[in-house]
Amino acid sequence: MPRSQYYQLLVPGAVSEDKPLEVYSPYDGEHLATMQTADDAVVDKAIDTAYKLYRNRNSWLLPWKRINILEKTAVLMSERAEELTLTIAREGGKPLIDARVEVSRAIDGIRICIETLHTQHGSEIPMNLNSASAHRIAFTHLEPIGVIVAFSAFNHPLNLVVHQVGPAVAAGCPVIVKPSEKTPISCYLFVEILREAGLPPEWCQALTVSNLEVAGKLLSDSRVGFFSFIGNATIGWMLRTKLAPGTRYALEHGGSAPVIVAEDADIDDMIPLLTKGGFYHAGQVCVSIQRVFVHKSIARSVAEQLAKSADKLIVGDPTKPETQMGPLIRKSEVARINYWVNEALESGAELITGGKEISPTCYACTVLFNPPPDAKVSTMELFGPVVCVYEYNSLEEAIDRANSLSYAFQAAVFTKNIDTALRAYSRLDASTVIINDHTAFRVDWMPFAGLRYSGEGTGGIPYTMRDMQIEKLMVLHSKGL
Repeated sequence: MPRSQYYQLLVPGAVSEDKPLEVYSPYDGEHLATMQTADDAVVDKAIDTAYKLYRNRNSWLLPWKRINILEKTAVLMSERAEELTLTIAREGGKPLIDARVEVSRAIDGIRICIETLHTQHGSEIPMNLNSASAHRIAFTHLEPIGVIVAFSAFNHPLNLVVHQVGPAVAAGCPVIVKPSEKTPISCYLFVEILREAGLPPEWCQALTVSNLEVAGKLLSDSRVGFFSFIGNATIGWMLRTKLAPGTRYALEHGGSAPVIVAEDADIDDMIPLLTKGGFYHAGQVCVSIQRVFVHKSIARSVAEQLAKSADKLIVGDPTKPETQMGPLIRKSEVARINYWVNEALESGAELITGGKEISPTCYACTVLFNPPPDAKVSTMELFGPVVCVYEYNSLEEAIDRANSLSYAFQAAVFTKNIDTALRAYSRLDASTVIINDHTAFRVDWMPFAGLRYSGEGTGGIPYTMRDMQIEKLMVLHSKGL
């Protein structure tokens, strides 16, 4: 693969006068690509192209054609798996070992789209139940909702795009995808693979922008049927206000994932899971472990064992096979996290390990003990390689503290006691409660939903695909019934 490439907009017939976007490696600053960016005219052309496709029902792709395209897409992705893996590592900073898993998940995601097409269906609505419904039969059928606009995030630059674009293609919707400006290459490679697999270019368009104002024009257009957003909560909620009336949406943000460790937890089994859940991709995951509430009798021991496990992780160049944790996506993120950690230390937190910059782009795996409840590390989404361990006296106290923030996404409980597990499950503010595993666990067919400030709507490929369709009712009235 060339060390640096130029990418044109994947919008058929588009010509832009906007300044290009330069893409650099977050680890060493190597120049990776120059991306042509969209101006207002390109945005309008992309929407116009997609909307005309949707309005012309004769041009709709039949399900069997979509299945053929998706099957070929999975094959092509498998053949180019190493290229996709290296791209993720270079532009996103995810270590090769984890980037390979992301590619495998993305390929499986395409297969899940195909399986969902095979199994989804409408339903029969009961009739002949009273005189008003006599001589009638009714059923529903699934149809594409319209033009999809998808904004994706940097931390899983291939798999998140697959979660948004794959269901759109499977549902039969024209889709316009805007990847993160930090990691657009993986998205462009995927869209090119879709087209190589037989998807007409107009059905999936990709573009990058140089400013959020241009991106906002994608949302305010009444021709957009559904908006899918994965990324920062502040930006996501702001963008929701720009949607035209009638545009449906799904927002997937982040959180401050809590873990409750009961006194009877299996510590030996738990520590590797906490290490993975807290420091995977340098903590840059929306459900990364951030707050760990541990019974007072074992809290310090857990913090120290977690620190020892974290200290063994190899941090550095994500393109080297031995690396286990790579850089943060921006140098400014290193400075921010260092500031938050020092603020917590000055307010009374105890540093168990880490708490320092390894390089301008990498931050040490950090474990803090008993940070103040009002510190930024205790109240805001960290999105970095920092795990906070807190002591608690009773399960109810731990649950109350876990529920104290406006975030609500995935939570975890470690215990051998079924009653403790069920009590925590029934009382934690979370869309998912995971027992004896870390909060970052996910398979791509399960529901994945941020609640409250953490988002709106339900992710997971079958659920996203359902959101991108309408259930259209037919009622047949006949004297023959």
